[in-house]
Amino acid sequence: MTEITTLSQFLTTAKTQFQVYDLGRRVQHIDRLAFHQIESLVTPYPYPIQGHAQFAIVFWDASQQHFIWFLKFALDEQGLLSPAPRSQFIEMVLSALGQDPTQPLSNEQQERLANSPFSFKPSQEKLAVFNALVRKQLGQHASTQYEFAMQYLSGQIAPSQWQHIGIQGIADVCVRASELDHEAKLLTSFDSAAIEVQIALCQCLEHVQISPLLANKILDKLTTAEPEHKAYFLRALASSSELSQKALAYLHQGSYLDANTLISIAGRNWTVLKQELSRTIYLEALALQPQAFFNQIFADIVAIPSLRNQLLGELRNPNRSIQLSQAIGGLFKAASK
Repeated sequence: MTEITTLSQFLTTAKTQFQVYDLGRRVQHIDRLAFHQIESLVTPYPYPIQGHAQFAIVFWDASQQHFIWFLKFALDEQGLLSPAPRSQFIEMVLSALGQDPTQPLSNEQQERLANSPFSFKPSQEKLAVFNALVRKQLGQHASTQYEFAMQYLSGQIAPSQWQHIGIQGIADVCVRASELDHEAKLLTSFDSAAIEVQIALCQCLEHVQISPLLANKILDKLTTAEPEHKAYFLRALASSSELSQKALAYLHQGSYLDANTLISIAGRNWTVLKQELSRTIYLEALALQPQAFFNQIFADIVAIPSLRNQLLGELRNPNRSIQLSQAIGGLFKAASK
């Protein structure tokens, strides 16, 4: 029998269908071919976070019962999956399940896989968006919270009753933003809903491809929001690089680029760093933070394959400020220890 060395190979051999979603930076689908190239160590993981790949695999067999693995694997210096942890996880699965990943598990086996060093628990918001996205892509109905969320966002329920709306219902609406009149409801909600609901909408929309109309509405809200809420609206623009750039320029001019906002850009709006002016603004603001913070954030974003060359180029940029030069010097000093 052929030795099983990848998760794709294992799931295919077991006659299951499966889909893969990144859960590290934004909740987004990874197509089968891309995942095969990642597992084959041909291409780096596209969305690394803190030196790891964090993703979910949803798989099912002819019975249509669905199973989920939330997995976290270390990446090497080139951003490729480290083969040893992956092989170790596959060995654990084979030991527990044999060749059939859909067979019933004992409580002890379930606990062992759930508590493995390769499992992780997504945040509540990411888990809600993931569930909503999977339900939609598999042609399933939205959750039981969806109807109440729609009633609230439609104005049928008083804004003050926001405590009764569930994050899963909000995620269901956001993932279906392009369907029916959902977008109209979302646009209205950014004027009428309680700020707590607006923040929850932002936390879900940051993982969704939104329309220019909705993105412009969110940018307008960003400019009028309280300082402690601005980062939420910024993150909700993650799918629009152009408006994220405008948001970054606004935050820079208003001296709002604090540590929390810089983390938000690194984690969600990182595509703005492909643009030279935005990259300069960001790195100069980052250089004003403590050295350890600068080192940590720079190491995280330089690992993103689509940004790596541009960010490495900034290390040799003769036009950078003295502050940024000193921060880069501190980065090299820390790396040489």
